Amino acid sequence: MKTIYLSIVRWCTALMLIVVTQVHAIAQEGGTDSKVSVSSSSSSTSDGAVTTWYAAPWVWIVGAAVFILLLVAIVRGRGRRAD
Repeated sequence: MKTIYLSIVRWCTALMLIVVTQVHAIAQEGGTDSKVSVSSSSSSTSDGAVTTWYAAPWVWIVGAAVFILLLVAIVRGRGRRAD
């Protein structure tokens, strides 16, 4: 009896996961009937080209610097640990 109950729970869980995944996929499509307007964080340059925040080189430089500093801090912290 317990195995039948677990089987039903697994099937219901799988069904719910499939339904949620499908709803999410349909929502991402947006279709032509959609009346929702979506705004993004982008800016225009002087020649009319649209750029996003992650396309700027300074963002990648700052991100790499922060990553290296965190990596150095983690590596140094492990060396000071006393056993």
